[in-house]
Amino acid sequence: MQLLLATNDPVLLSYVSALLKDAGIEYQIADEFASAIEGRIGAFPRRVLVHEADLGGAQSLLKTAGLEAELPRDR
Repeated sequence: MQLLLATNDPVLLSYVSALLKDAGIEYQIADEFASAIEGRIGAFPRRVLVHEADLGGAQSLLKTAGLEAELPRDR
């Protein structure tokens, strides 16, 4: 699995999840439980992971949705 984005924003996470689901792109949200345990301090961002074969399509999907700034800088 490859990193698509990392965020502490639950609204963004929900939106990205809906976009990926609607596009039929399988994804996994990592660190959900760590962020729930730490409370609201935002120390552990949740990571959205996709299969390597789907990474380009997922990135394009987020760019089309106006979320390019949320993508990791090294991509």
